[in-house]
Amino acid sequence: MAVRKTTYNAADIQVLEGLEPVRKRPAMYIGGTDTTGYHHLLWEILDNSVDEVINGYAARIEVTLHKDGKSVTVTDDGRGIPVDVMPKYKKPAIEVILTTLHSGGKFDQGNYIHSGGLHGVGSSVVNALSSSLIARVKRDGKHYVQTYSKGLATSKLKSEGNARGTGTSMEFTPDAEIFGLKARFDAEMIRDRLEAKSYLHRGMTVVFRDETRSPAVEDTYQHDGGISEYLAKVVAQRGKNTVPAAQRAPGTPAPPEPVVTDEEGQSEETTAQGGEIPTVPPVAPLAIPPGALFYKTSEGEVRLEVALVWTESTDEHLRSYVNGIPTPNGGTHEAGLRSGIVKAVRNYLETHNLAPKNVTLTAEDIREGICAILSSYVVDPQFQGQTKGRLNNAETAAQVDGVVRPALEKWLNENQTVAEPIVARIILAARAREASRAAVQQITRKTAISHRLNLPGKLADCASTNPAESELFIVEGDSAGGSAKQGRDRRTQAILPLRGKVLNAEQASSEKVGQNKELQDIVSALGCGIGDDFKVANLRYGKVFLLMDADSDGHHISTLLLTFFYRHMRELIKQGHVYIAQPPLYKIEIGKDTYWALDDTDRERILRDHLKGNAKPNITRFKGLGEMSADTLKSTTLDIRKRVSLRVTITPENDLVTEQTINDLLGKDVSARFRFIMERAAEVKELDV
Repeated sequence: MAVRKTTYNAADIQVLEGLEPVRKRPAMYIGGTDTTGYHHLLWEILDNSVDEVINGYAARIEVTLHKDGKSVTVTDDGRGIPVDVMPKYKKPAIEVILTTLHSGGKFDQGNYIHSGGLHGVGSSVVNALSSSLIARVKRDGKHYVQTYSKGLATSKLKSEGNARGTGTSMEFTPDAEIFGLKARFDAEMIRDRLEAKSYLHRGMTVVFRDETRSPAVEDTYQHDGGISEYLAKVVAQRGKNTVPAAQRAPGTPAPPEPVVTDEEGQSEETTAQGGEIPTVPPVAPLAIPPGALFYKTSEGEVRLEVALVWTESTDEHLRSYVNGIPTPNGGTHEAGLRSGIVKAVRNYLETHNLAPKNVTLTAEDIREGICAILSSYVVDPQFQGQTKGRLNNAETAAQVDGVVRPALEKWLNENQTVAEPIVARIILAARAREASRAAVQQITRKTAISHRLNLPGKLADCASTNPAESELFIVEGDSAGGSAKQGRDRRTQAILPLRGKVLNAEQASSEKVGQNKELQDIVSALGCGIGDDFKVANLRYGKVFLLMDADSDGHHISTLLLTFFYRHMRELIKQGHVYIAQPPLYKIEIGKDTYWALDDTDRERILRDHLKGNAKPNITRFKGLGEMSADTLKSTTLDIRKRVSLRVTITPENDLVTEQTINDLLGKDVSARFRFIMERAAEVKELDV
């Protein structure tokens, strides 16, 4: 138990000197002592080498993860850290840099025009938090070596003979006292970071040597295509197609790539030149493809590289960097890019009189589906904290906006056959948003009653009010509903019968969705709202089962209900509350044994596995749930101990597939359904007419 002092005077004041503050409060400098902070040490050393590349002094970086997984070496072919003695400190410059906070060569813009290191604390922080660090420098024809531990030099700077070329090598092991004995470097995390660096800095070669593998594995990254290749990789990884090639005019070639000159000293006026667009599987990008942009300001040169494309995704994905440093928390450069995109599209719509008259386009509609890479180089970046997750330079937003807007607007005007499907996609996004909101408002108005729950009259509710144990079975027809009500567990299972096939929410207008009685009853029974008003905390049943006949009509009704949930209550599916019940289609009696078959395939399997000798099976096919007795329905479908059901899920990987499937099966385009039927016609053995 800590003893509380009763006095407080000058003797209680401490002054942490040298690198003591870093070891005392490491989170202030690297964000924490978890895996992220552990790897941040490597990023600091790596970024110093990249700064040499950015400013034209290096072309190759090598990173070696040693066999123990705890130590790493970063080597570059840059100028090499200065080793001559600083008169004021009477120590070599490299020792001052590695043992003193706020020391380095990046305060004077003459040494580095653009750099990721700003505060002169990166290398010294790494040294302070490492149990050992070995610095090697090739400079002035000599090879120099000095060792350190926990922020202090443990040897003098020594010359170990002659050396060809120049460069710096840092080998260090993070201190287990700070990070724990189990801390290790993640090879895949390092590999991803290095590959991203190679995209951001065209012409740079990055070598990663992983000695934790047996035998050691060496990968080399060099992407002369820059962020154009990076964009292609990101789009392919996310599995999001660009706007379909089918939407282009027949014979339209891939759009040219607008590349704005990036020559040093270029005036503020930017010029464009043609180029080939990189292939992004499975189709080529149809938006503004990669381009390098420069912008001159009175404060100095701000260099931008922007690559973006509209995809079929419903989200916006942006990766941004400042002087090669990733900024996952965004900042003013991202704000400028977003603003520039929106202004360019609005200007294009206005110029060509394409703005829709019956729908309002928001900034989110315009940017929906965009995948973009933004790499900016700022002379004096102001980051939020030493971990540099966000850029705060106020002037950068206007600078980025001022470059992106005219460049994108010009490109759209010069590539109108490609711009048309982009505009159509934006308008479609706006209409989908407004339709969803209108449906929510319409149903909310019709179902909301102040201070009490408005339950549909045909709902046979359960006694329990605990959602964790309560279940709702949405049943096809009153007849099946009667059997289900008799066979259910009245304490935990509720039954809501529907009349026939429900409304197709994929084609219906928002007004029709709001007026549909069956859909209103479902929303009222669930109690959680729909659309933007969905609140899972208000859900009355933890599990929602679609209990339909095991035939084509039943499957169709299940599909219609899933479409309604997907379009208006998607979180209900995403959070795992929706299930499809599996009632049997056949009852098979073989001797004294009874089996239940879900479908024809299941029936054949049961007969193959259990039918012996000359025994004759008695097979009953249920035409619907209404033909089942309450006991049969209970034992096969309702009883939690015996039933089989399927949970409906949507993962980020199959979200696009789900979207396309629903649109093909239930959308207004009949040609998609025709193709679907014809492609599967050979699989049909029996047609129920």
